[in-house]
Amino acid sequence: MRQILFLSYLLLSTVAFSQNVQVDSGTYTPQQLIENILIDSDCINNVVVTNVSGGDFNSADESYGYFDATGTSFPFQEGIVLSTGRLSNVQGPNNSLSDDDATGWVGDIDLENALQESNTVNATILEFDFTSVASQISFRYLFASEEYQEGDSNTCQYSDLFGFLIRPVGNQDYTNIALVPTTETPVKVTTVHPGIPGSCGAINEAYFGSWNNANAPINFNGQTAVLTATANVTPNVTYHVKLVIADEQNYRYDSAVFLEAGSFQIATDIGIDLLIANNTAICENETTTLNAFNSNATAYKWFKDGLELTSEINETYTVTEAGTYNVEVTLNNTCLSEGEITIEYTALPTPSDTILVECDQNQDGLTFYNLNTAIPEITNNDNAIAVTNFYLTENDAINTINEIINADNFENTVAFQTVFARVENQNGCFTIAELELQISNNILNIPEATACDGAITDGFSEFNLDDITDSFLDQIPTDAVVNYYETEQDTYNDTNVLANTYNNTSAYFQTIFVKVTSNNQCYSISSVDLSILYTPLLEANETVVYCLDAFPGTVTLYGGVLNDLPNNYYYEWLFNGNTTSVNTLFNDVNEIGVYTVIVTDPNGCSSSRDITVVPSEVAIIDDVSVVQNGNNNNTVTISIENTTQFEYAIDSDSDYQDSPVFTNIPAGFHTIYIRNVDGCGITEDIISVLGFPKYFSPNNDGYHDIWKVSGVNDTFYKDIQINIFDRYGKLLHNQDYLSIGWDGTLNGYDLPVSDYWFTATWSDGKTYSGHFSLIR
Repeated sequence: MRQILFLSYLLLSTVAFSQNVQVDSGTYTPQQLIENILIDSDCINNVVVTNVSGGDFNSADESYGYFDATGTSFPFQEGIVLSTGRLSNVQGPNNSLSDDDATGWVGDIDLENALQESNTVNATILEFDFTSVASQISFRYLFASEEYQEGDSNTCQYSDLFGFLIRPVGNQDYTNIALVPTTETPVKVTTVHPGIPGSCGAINEAYFGSWNNANAPINFNGQTAVLTATANVTPNVTYHVKLVIADEQNYRYDSAVFLEAGSFQIATDIGIDLLIANNTAICENETTTLNAFNSNATAYKWFKDGLELTSEINETYTVTEAGTYNVEVTLNNTCLSEGEITIEYTALPTPSDTILVECDQNQDGLTFYNLNTAIPEITNNDNAIAVTNFYLTENDAINTINEIINADNFENTVAFQTVFARVENQNGCFTIAELELQISNNILNIPEATACDGAITDGFSEFNLDDITDSFLDQIPTDAVVNYYETEQDTYNDTNVLANTYNNTSAYFQTIFVKVTSNNQCYSISSVDLSILYTPLLEANETVVYCLDAFPGTVTLYGGVLNDLPNNYYYEWLFNGNTTSVNTLFNDVNEIGVYTVIVTDPNGCSSSRDITVVPSEVAIIDDVSVVQNGNNNNTVTISIENTTQFEYAIDSDSDYQDSPVFTNIPAGFHTIYIRNVDGCGITEDIISVLGFPKYFSPNNDGYHDIWKVSGVNDTFYKDIQINIFDRYGKLLHNQDYLSIGWDGTLNGYDLPVSDYWFTATWSDGKTYSGHFSLIR
């Protein structure tokens, strides 16, 4: 019937040759699309379309229909197509975005349930019933989508949904057969694509077809390879099929599924291809049985690589070699159901029997082994094969029972015991390899390692383990690897390897363990004693004062040995890094700087300390300032040029203070004392404090008979001039530093009791004024 309809179509419309897929949504009815385009088989009967729905575009356009790819690069010549947009947007070239919507275009709940998704819209659906005389049906299809975006992370995240849902009529549970081959994974953008750099890796890339450029024959950005949907059915039972595709989340970026014309066929299931690439190939020397049984079968024919196996007429065939096998099953003497399978063989792994050597300190032949360390030797470093487990017997290894649980810490039960490794390739094919467990009897003579005690004498110090290794290098192979451990158990387990720089954890004496491996085998296990040597105890670093005024005299520096006889050691003295003397207990010096003494015990351990010689000198007076109060409440402040620490006294060299400031100092002449706190001498000086008496009583009683300025002589204030006035400003008297004072008279007459004023003037113009009382 299909040929008649197609001829009718040619009479109505000439299909022009084109490089792009052409679509038609009006020529075929849904029944014709399914029965005559998709199926076209007399062995599939009772085909009835029960439902069709899609977008309402208020025109002749639909979201499903017929496609013709004659003369294009598209994998199918013709067939039917279901889209989530207008059918007219399906045909090439790929120069626009298919991004359609229609009023009230909803999704499909059966599709959502089958794929365990939600929020579908724009569902295009074709549903039909059928019966088959065979136990399997299949058809070929291709999925294309605008959501395939080359190099874009959206490819990793978004995909429309489609499904080929099938169920026996009367059963409400659908099975989706639009799956990634050999999986239960639905085909969609996010499950079939190459790697997207920086976003996601490839997934099921073998089933991806191509990214489509602007010249593609369909208007979609990418497409899968041609895939086959297969369903096992019960002959002569009516099944319901729902072909459905829908946008997911929103209507944007349309997708389509293309079904090849005439590909909906009966088939015979004889198994999935057994290929090396899929890690399902048959192991060398094994067989597999193909079964083409069908309850309606009347005859069977078997073929290998296209040649009929004329003697094979039964429902089963035993495969013994690689090839492509086909079967033709005649059903009810009319229909022919075919099946095909490709079978490849993989070679068995070729491991090596080997020996694992471990060390045994007591040489009884029993020790602990890490069997996993022998894996590179067993597999010959071939990454295509792997040791899956170790076993005590070969039979256990063959049957994968009673595997050795603690393979990384296995203790043999007899000397030279053999265990068995099961070695498999990626297809699960296996070979059993033998691993003989031997012990090493190599003994190392490692001298005691010593270290001087640290800065704190406590029995702990640092050891360079590489130096220990150097002491026995001539006893081990040149390719040996040496590791150190704190405990014997760690040594056998190869755990907690010590760093090359090690601080002992037991004071003064400790034993650690050494393991030497060569060619991934234990060469020897031994031990080494760590001993902490006595180190001289010295006083702390100190500072010594040198009085500069004592030069060229010297100060004596001492080595500073504690709790021992100083003459038991060797001494070396350094000044500013240069050796100045050796083997002396002390050192007399007169230079400022840092002196280092290194004290060495006869065992070679040394300690050192620094003695810093700092300068000190007598005070150099910079200034003595006096705050005058005119009589007894004066303040004296001493300023020093140099920075050494000093103590101060006035009029007595025994009562010193830290402050250079003295208060309540009476007028007159005073001696100040400045003492170096380091004992480097005392500086003394005489100072003058001016004093102007507040009163005088010229009655010749020997007390305060004259008014005279204190603190003036031929050394201090020699240039002073004093003028005395009465209250009216009349000059009564003047005097200088030689004057004996004023007796209260004017021209030989006694002046009355009263207050009088004075002015003191110096040659630099500085003046001081005040007043005093005359009392009789």
